[in-house]
Amino acid sequence: MIKVIRKPVLTEKSLREAADGKFTFEVDLKANKNQIASEIKKAFKVDVLNVRTSILKGKRRRVRGTSRQKDSGVLKKATVKLVEGQKISVFETG
Repeated sequence: MIKVIRKPVLTEKSLREAADGKFTFEVDLKANKNQIASEIKKAFKVDVLNVRTSILKGKRRRVRGTSRQKDSGVLKKATVKLVEGQKISVFETG
């Protein structure tokens, strides 16, 4: 059993999208869209319309004249769209 949802992504863009019902989370690399949707449903008691995922690779760093990619920077983000009128309290500001 893997822990699907790691943490919410709280950036300026994700907080703007939260007003439209789109919420962004950092998730496990091996998690698929169905697992993400069911975990969000269970954890926050909301209805999920769709899930969009993206994998972000680590930044490239120069080390002794060569360019290498950091493995520690690889992560997966999921943007979840909820049914209109539903919210997740973690993203509320003010």
